[in-house]
Amino acid sequence: MDGYAMLDGPNGRIAYVMTPGRRPTVLFLGGLRSDMTGTKATFLEAWCRARGQGFLRFDYTGHGASAGRFEDGTIGAWSADALAVLDRLTEGPVVLVGSSMGGWAMLNVALARPDGVAALVGIAAAPDFTEELLWARWDEATRATLLRDGIVIEPNPYDPAGYPYTRALIEDGRRHLRLRGPIPLACPVRLLHGQQDDAVPWQTSLRLAERLAAEDVQVTLIKDGDHRLSREADLSLLGRTLAALLGQDGG
Repeated sequence: MDGYAMLDGPNGRIAYVMTPGRRPTVLFLGGLRSDMTGTKATFLEAWCRARGQGFLRFDYTGHGASAGRFEDGTIGAWSADALAVLDRLTEGPVVLVGSSMGGWAMLNVALARPDGVAALVGIAAAPDFTEELLWARWDEATRATLLRDGIVIEPNPYDPAGYPYTRALIEDGRRHLRLRGPIPLACPVRLLHGQQDDAVPWQTSLRLAERLAAEDVQVTLIKDGDHRLSREADLSLLGRTLAALLGQDGG
C-alpha cells in the first residue's frame, strides 16, 4: 500500500494516512483483521476531503501496513495504538468512527480522553465480543484447546485460512468489558447496525445505548443491512449521520 506515513507506537510502527482539514478531525477505527484500505475508511476519507474536514485512518499493529503479528495483538494493545494516533497526530476535538471491533476500541479511547472526543459513531459496534461472541459460544473442547495451546483457529467467511484467536486476546478482553456496567461518556453517540448482521447481533447496539451515560444517543437499525454496512445506501447513511453530527447539510 502506497502513500502512508509511519508512527512509532506503543506496540510497534503504526501506518496511517492523514487528510488535513478543519476540526473536529474524524478518526476511523477499523474492525478485526481489516485495514485502512477498506470501503468505509476510503469512503470517509473522500467524504471528509470533499468537505474540507480533517480525517485520519490507520492500521492497528498486526494489521495492514503496520508492524507486528496479528496473533500478538489484544483489545488493550489495539486501543493503545488508537490512543497514540489520537494523541500524537491530532489537535483539538475528534469524532471517533468505530467499525465492529473498532467500536470497542472507540469506547476505550473515549473513556481515556473524554474531553477530547466530540462524538462517537459506531458501525456494527462489537464491545465485549471476545467474551460474548467467542468464549461464551465455544464448547469445552475448544476452551481446553485455547487454554492448553494458547490459540485456536476458527473458520471465517472473510478469510479462507480462518481467524486465529489467542488466550491473551480473551484474557485481555476481560479487562476491558464495557456492557456490564454504566459507560460514563457524555458526548453524542450514533450507532448504526444491520439486522442481517451474522457476526455481531444488532441487539448489541441497543445494549450499548442503554449503558451509555450520554443523553444524546441514537440507534439506527438497517433491516436488510449486513455486518459490513458497505453498500452504497449504507455509506450514504453513514455520510448523513456524520454530517448531522458535524452540523453540516447532506450526506
